Amino acid sequence: MGSMAKTKPEPNLKSTPQSPTTPLGGIPAPAVVSIALLGAAAFVVTADVRVINPLLPIIATEFKTDVGTTGIIVTSYAIPYGLFQLVYGPLGDRFGKLKIMSVALVLFSIGTIACSFAPSLLLLSLLRFLTGVAAAAIIPMSLAYIGDNFSYKERQVAIGQFLTAVALAQILSTSLGGVVGDFLSWRVLFFFYGLVSLVIGYVFWQTARKVVSPVPANPGGKISFRPYVTLLANPAPRLVIIAVFIEGFFFFGAFSFLGAFLRDQYNLLYVAIGFILSGFGLGSMIYSRSVGWLVGRFGENGLILMGGSLILVCYLIIGLIQAWLLFIPVNILLGLGYYMMHSTFQTKATEMAPGNRGTAVSLFAFSLFLGQGIGAAVLGTIIDGPGYVAAFVIAGSALALLGFWFVLASRRYNSAR
Repeated sequence: MGSMAKTKPEPNLKSTPQSPTTPLGGIPAPAVVSIALLGAAAFVVTADVRVINPLLPIIATEFKTDVGTTGIIVTSYAIPYGLFQLVYGPLGDRFGKLKIMSVALVLFSIGTIACSFAPSLLLLSLLRFLTGVAAAAIIPMSLAYIGDNFSYKERQVAIGQFLTAVALAQILSTSLGGVVGDFLSWRVLFFFYGLVSLVIGYVFWQTARKVVSPVPANPGGKISFRPYVTLLANPAPRLVIIAVFIEGFFFFGAFSFLGAFLRDQYNLLYVAIGFILSGFGLGSMIYSRSVGWLVGRFGENGLILMGGSLILVCYLIIGLIQAWLLFIPVNILLGLGYYMMHSTFQTKATEMAPGNRGTAVSLFAFSLFLGQGIGAAVLGTIIDGPGYVAAFVIAGSALALLGFWFVLASRRYNSAR
């Protein structure tokens, strides 16, 4: 997992790529589901996660409750989304990743449409829980599938292209949530997302049936969580899992409060806050479009170090320089820095256990979401105490240190092998 010196030309997003790997025996690699289709599935799932936050006050008003109570619909989605990452890994390795994703997309679309008709907050929370269960399959299974079908040298470029869809969802959903909240109904938004998801799910289902998929890693075997224990007992995978937990803890622990900071500090409109925060997605898109050049120029370790340092600078500017206009370029750079670090961790996660790649990527995703949940709670107490500035400075410093620690630990491990 050392630094990569070169990358081959980027696969074409508009066509179905061919796997660059050469299977055993010299048999030509099978055709694979295109990154564009995988990205479309990731788009609707990511948008569904992000769009709800600006709508909480409106939903609270409709159901005649307060925003804090209405926040249960965020929790009821996030908990199964994180926990079921661990379930889908073994399922994907047992039955095949495309089959699991196809079923999950259809269930996700049905659940999202049903949310638009929820007559009460309790039923909406239940539907969000079930939708979160289905949504949990899409992104980790997509990453594992990319890992199965792209060689390691080309994988970070492929993952970067896949993240274009995630970035677009982050840009559009945050902005759209604020606009819809002012001019339309949250029910219309859920219904629209559900219909789009259903169309994508149908296309995905039909495409997956025609693709010659690799034999599942554990065909006919029992569903077992033992591979998770085996992974954590291995120093190299354990390093990646710990790193992404720390990343999620500090980055999203602080990032979750940027909107509240803008509101409390500058009293901006929610629509304006949504557009400003969407700059994070623009930064991640810049990364996804330049990842081939970045990896070839700086290597994996260089991206981790640069990403952590850039995040530190951005959080320092946000916390110490009181000017909301700076949020616009800084939030773009924050997205760029985050994906420099995170995408590299993701690429390494796809190589932690090639024989059980779905399991490995699911453990990686679970660790990230666990870190996010705990980090938001811990940094929230810091914000309630010392304040926003302290939380941002702590988060930025920790992420810069994480980059240096990870690179040093990786080099020690590789030299000891």
